[in-house]
Amino acid sequence: MDNINIKKLAKELKISTSTISRAFNGSTDINRDTKEKILAFAREHNFLPNHYASNLRDKKSRTLAVIVPEIANDFFSQAINGIEEIARKKGFYILLYRTDDVFEKEVSFVNYLNNGKVDGIIMSASGEANDHNYIRKLEQKNVPVVFFDRVYEDIEAAKVITNDYDSSFAATEHLLETGCRKIAYLVVNKSISIGKVRMQGYIDALKKHNIAFDDELIIDCSNDEKHNYTILKKALDEIKPDGIFSSVERLAFATYYVCNDLGINIPENLKVISFSSLGIAPLLCPALSTITQPAYDMGIKAASLLFEELEKKGISTNKVEHVLKSKIFIRKSSGG
Repeated sequence: MDNINIKKLAKELKISTSTISRAFNGSTDINRDTKEKILAFAREHNFLPNHYASNLRDKKSRTLAVIVPEIANDFFSQAINGIEEIARKKGFYILLYRTDDVFEKEVSFVNYLNNGKVDGIIMSASGEANDHNYIRKLEQKNVPVVFFDRVYEDIEAAKVITNDYDSSFAATEHLLETGCRKIAYLVVNKSISIGKVRMQGYIDALKKHNIAFDDELIIDCSNDEKHNYTILKKALDEIKPDGIFSSVERLAFATYYVCNDLGINIPENLKVISFSSLGIAPLLCPALSTITQPAYDMGIKAASLLFEELEKKGISTNKVEHVLKSKIFIRKSSGG
């Protein structure tokens, strides 16, 4: 599409020009899916709204990029809300990029942004590969980056994480103390930082209680709902664990579905605890025991750290890990 402008964008998407403008201005009175659709289409056609052009004189876009694996997940939704809160107060706009845990998408987004389109990037990593030079190139262009939750340990940057090891250790120990002796650990990606740390907490809790580690109980899942159902159905049918520690929220829900279909009673036959920021976790049947990360506060902290870097105008900052504490809520799913 040649010489694209807001009117042409509105016509192409069959959306009013006022809605298009609100999307670019960061308004909150617009459907999130609609906003994402508008911004994605604009990025695809390299369209920069007027506020970009008006800020070119001082070489600032007054825009931040937020790169996350997914948006539907309650954790990331809350974190984005925290980031947006700080950005709005600073008069900045936010562009959202979703990787779907696809490393190639992450590389493509970062390379696209490494040209002055944004003043800084806040991201939660996809966790693939060992070559992260595409991120190091950001420093050459004075584009600061702050990681949250899922980080790259080899990249020198400010990072906002939670006490995942301690939380995982405590969650596993809780299941052991309720009588579980065959606890399955559900994970999507063991290579990402949180996957490794959470699994180590699980392993060390077993060791403390003299329970031998069994690799068969590490259940590798995916981002596909139907595939996860098949994986978990086979695991519960054949391995028959008496406890489930889910490292991510959606795997706990998949476990509930499978248990319902197989007639497995939670918590009598199987106890479940999971990382989850879902507000309705207490309303599930049975109520889900959760390790709940302070997602909104993590977003606030990540954005605040990024603005600290922007305000120091390239002066080297103390790029360290900032650890926030999660809370464990014991409910009926784990015998609480």
